[in-house]
Amino acid sequence: MSDTVLVTGVSGYVGQHCAAELLRQGFRVRGSLRNARMADAVRDGIARVAPVEHLDFVALDLRADAGWDAAMAGCRFALHVASPYVLAEPRDTATLIEPAVQGTRRALAAARRAGVERVVVTSSVVAMNGHMTTGTFGPNDWTDLDAPNLHAYVRSKTLAERAAWDLVHEEPDGPELVTINPGAVYGPTLTGDASGQSLKWVAAILRGKVPLFARFYFTMVDVRDVALLHVRAMTRPGAAGKRYVAASREAVPFVRIAEILAANGYPKLSTRTAPDALIRVMGLFDAEIRGLVTYLGKRVGADNTATLRDLEWTPIPFEQTVLDTAASLEGAVEA
Repeated sequence: MSDTVLVTGVSGYVGQHCAAELLRQGFRVRGSLRNARMADAVRDGIARVAPVEHLDFVALDLRADAGWDAAMAGCRFALHVASPYVLAEPRDTATLIEPAVQGTRRALAAARRAGVERVVVTSSVVAMNGHMTTGTFGPNDWTDLDAPNLHAYVRSKTLAERAAWDLVHEEPDGPELVTINPGAVYGPTLTGDASGQSLKWVAAILRGKVPLFARFYFTMVDVRDVALLHVRAMTRPGAAGKRYVAASREAVPFVRIAEILAANGYPKLSTRTAPDALIRVMGLFDAEIRGLVTYLGKRVGADNTATLRDLEWTPIPFEQTVLDTAASLEGAVEA
């Protein structure tokens, strides 16, 4: 019988692709959902790209202890993907930070009790570069939590990953740990849902709803690569105890998405760049834009050497990522 893997947050963008990659490689997948009513939509989406006869679901909440031991029982591996995300800075930062940190602790503790061999935690590049404005970050870098103007999401991902490594060091008889730290994630949606932030942005561009682009630069990654890297980090013996950057070496200007779409026949797309001052003024009235103002002009590269080498990663070209994302959203955009 093939090994069983718990995937937390399987209804999410990255979680669905992780489950699909595992199923394609012959693993049994137990996916956690916060809302059991989402099971059919998730199954149908994953079924578009992978067999689903060995996919089942459990209910878990990052903020509650119930169900974690049963969810981990019989699993050889676990991918802890679930984590809250909001672009707008919440009034109470604890609403974002506490579920991220406590959920990670619950996942690692339950994995230890169940005798899970290895846990892969989905972190983020913001746990490495959140305080940086220039230069290059890599696996040895950590965001300085004392830096000014850190977004709550940056704090949540940094503190959650710190908590994971602290637990492993405190309890060396527990599971091995690997973290995957993605950059900005794009790529096709399996369910047609465009509610995730990156997909929402692409959908808005396709609708012609983005007349001007801020000077944002992000290290990018395809969601299918993120999933593949999770599975390789889970199975490669030499990956244990490491942090892997899942991001492009160069920071890509956000407007590049529109430029690629326009060059491939998508109509009514602006590729104009807005002055920084205008974005700052808009941030006074829009909470999501306000959450991004600190990223204006920030251009930080990534050292992904270890990921390319250890996990034998050949990144999907960004142009393909953008076009596949747009194709997967066509129904949602038309609706």
